[in-house]
Amino acid sequence: MMADVAIEATSMECSEAKIAAVKRSGADDVRFRFLTIAAASVVVVLFLGMMGAMTEGAWLSIRTFGATFITSQKWNPVTEQFGALASIYGTLITSILAMLLAVPVGIGIAIFLTEICPRTLRRPIGIAIELLAGIPSIVYGIWGLFVFAPFFQEHIQPWLVDAVVGIPILESLFGGPPYGIGIFTASFIVSIMILPFISAVTRDVFDTVPGTLKESAYAMGCTTWEVVGHVVLPFSRAGVVGGAMLALGRALGETMAVTFVIGNSHRIHGSIFAPGTTISATIANEFTEAVGDVYHSSLIELGLILFFISFVVLACAQIMLRILHKRAGGVSG
Repeated sequence: MMADVAIEATSMECSEAKIAAVKRSGADDVRFRFLTIAAASVVVVLFLGMMGAMTEGAWLSIRTFGATFITSQKWNPVTEQFGALASIYGTLITSILAMLLAVPVGIGIAIFLTEICPRTLRRPIGIAIELLAGIPSIVYGIWGLFVFAPFFQEHIQPWLVDAVVGIPILESLFGGPPYGIGIFTASFIVSIMILPFISAVTRDVFDTVPGTLKESAYAMGCTTWEVVGHVVLPFSRAGVVGGAMLALGRALGETMAVTFVIGNSHRIHGSIFAPGTTISATIANEFTEAVGDVYHSSLIELGLILFFISFVVLACAQIMLRILHKRAGGVSG
């Protein structure tokens, strides 16, 4: 009888200990959820705070110029006439050109590292490419101004200008005096800067492709070109697009390197060899010299426009990734 009572008491103590442990784990889970929600809320608060502060700073310019600030390319601090069209055009065109130059090369590097490169060379080459992402942008700008721009001006640009003479569209697109600096030079420098992002992300995505899929394709007699085109890229296209969009966001906001080599001209030219400007370059060049409330507010509105462009680009990237995920048969969260 005493033994039964002892066993019952022991079982009750064990049950109480289990209940207490469950309660503690539940409380820990509640605290963990609260901390994660708070961490996520910080991002939202920062986003709204930045939007509010920039809108407040740009309100004078918005009220003064209205929609003409976006549609005009006039930028005259003396008469306090400001328009952002040239800066918006330069931001978009340099980013697009940089992506056109960097995306094929970045994907090609990723294909080489995952499918063709000997194993002993994959890590050194991969590290060398990723080191490009650690170089400060001002170093790229100095290299572009003192090395690439003179070389381009003397040896490449004159040949291209002469080669397109008489061709209607190409003559206006590649024409003009050989300055060396300009929109194309800035785009080329930015393409080098975003190349590590594209190649690193794409390489990591290619590594996630199951080996059995590629081995099956090779067993059926497919070449490396066919395996990459029909197996690797379709399987990892969402990740490739994500890496490209990440690089595009980097290209849109690049400042110092672009400021060195773009020419900083507030005019829209038909030639990509002509000088231009971007939103970030304009702000970097003129913010410390802004005299007057309207001038200062106009620069802040430029920053607000760049903020909006970046937000739209990233939102479109998310939508594109969801569409690709659904087409691949996944369930979008």
